[in-house]
Amino acid sequence: MRSRPTPEPVGPGQESVWSYPRPPALDPTDEHVVVEFAGRNVADTRRAIRGLETSHPPSYYLPLEDVDQGLLVPNPHRTFCEFKGQAAYVDLVVGERRSELAGWYYPRPTSAFAALVDHVTFYPGRVDRCLVDDEVVRASDSGFYGGWITSRVVGPFKGAPGTQWW
Repeated sequence: MRSRPTPEPVGPGQESVWSYPRPPALDPTDEHVVVEFAGRNVADTRRAIRGLETSHPPSYYLPLEDVDQGLLVPNPHRTFCEFKGQAAYVDLVVGERRSELAGWYYPRPTSAFAALVDHVTFYPGRVDRCLVDDEVVRASDSGFYGGWITSRVVGPFKGAPGTQWW
């Protein structure tokens, strides 16, 4: 039997991913969120929605209205979330640079996650920079989970080697 990891201590202004719910919750935020790739601002918003799920760093879903949609190219890759439904993926293309599977979205999310319609999120490790209130985001140590790690959240975080069964 695998035991749950010990949550890291929470400091002032921080939250633990171990206090996030399962099933996940959505948390609208007015934090300033910017995504950069190949010298371009791909997204710039104060209308993001954080996806919060136990043990995962938050994912920031950005309204398509605040994203340069001309840089997004549909990718046939699909995955399924038991809570949100089927995810569709996009590549990010600026000039000669391409980042495959840079982001994902839910074209028809389940009713509990209907707020995610017309929103996209990006893997911080597949773009040049993601910022939240001018803080550079660290990518989660995972090829699957796309969590955004800032000084605001503490782990340990699901996604690193050895965390599959948390």
